[in-house]
Amino acid sequence: MDTLSIIKPDDWHLHLRDSPYLQKILVHSANQFARAIIMPNLTPPVRNSNDAESYRQRILSALPQGSNFQPLMTLYLTDNTSLDDIHQAAESNSIVGLKLYPAGATTNSDAGVTDLKKMYPVFDAMQQRNLVLQVHGESNKKEVDIFDREKVFIEDSLDPVRRQFPELRIVFEHITTADAVDYVSSENSHLAATITPHHLLINRNDLFTGGIRPHHYCLPVAKREQHRLALITAATKGKANFFAGTDSAPHARNKKESSCGCAGIYSAFSAIELYAEAFEISQNFSNFEAFMSLNGPTFYQLPVNQDKITIQKSCWTLPTTLNYVDDELIPFKAGQTLQWRLIENA
Repeated sequence: MDTLSIIKPDDWHLHLRDSPYLQKILVHSANQFARAIIMPNLTPPVRNSNDAESYRQRILSALPQGSNFQPLMTLYLTDNTSLDDIHQAAESNSIVGLKLYPAGATTNSDAGVTDLKKMYPVFDAMQQRNLVLQVHGESNKKEVDIFDREKVFIEDSLDPVRRQFPELRIVFEHITTADAVDYVSSENSHLAATITPHHLLINRNDLFTGGIRPHHYCLPVAKREQHRLALITAATKGKANFFAGTDSAPHARNKKESSCGCAGIYSAFSAIELYAEAFEISQNFSNFEAFMSLNGPTFYQLPVNQDKITIQKSCWTLPTTLNYVDDELIPFKAGQTLQWRLIENA
């Protein structure tokens, strides 16, 4: 098989930042995807419907002429999120959910939730109003090893919420472990998970090959090879509760290559080709369209896209750098050769 046509995919987890960086990177996602769930961790965060609509308008204004890319907005959950915020979000045509960041767990998460149980009235309102809870699933307890944070979060936080609010639709974002794969697989249709291209393609050894590799550093961090293989299986076997979410997160080169480098991998430039690279590993593309284009809309109760894309098995080399306002942006797999390329975007 040298050519594959599928329904145009969506990115169910994307960081776009804000002006002036927004204008530099939005084109990459708009070239690849029809829609994307836009993360709300700006500075300051997107906390309410007014914030979300203002951000959405800035995104639409920055789109290339003729683009039909559709941003799907989220709100940033804080300790002060009110029930009115939830009801107003439910009345919006562009807000699909609210993002839970445990305070301090990742980039721009300092305003995140400090006590999950205090959010139970909010979760109850979200359940009633059919809003999706998008979860950064890592424990923020300092005593928990960084490689165990996802597993501990499942036990201490996610499972209790699932039991308390069984009808609340939850997306376990950017899962990284076999533990998460097993947990999501064992639950019902109200729980799903996104998987990134980088967690499908690297393990924790890639952080240290030949020295520290800051452009492979993200949160959650890549895990052991056994976990990467579990993610490959989850993505390729056709299970409906797993779908694509890049977690593409741009950081200027000088912010990554520093004494305290930022967490985030930029994959938006070639996201579809990177996912195809992962499926090539399994030598099975039978469920590629389901993972990329069907499972996400089904979970989010949105229509499947009508347009198609075509990818071709054709080797090409990623650029080593991208322009990023007054600095450079290093794309994931920079300077390396990929086997698949997006050739038609109808």
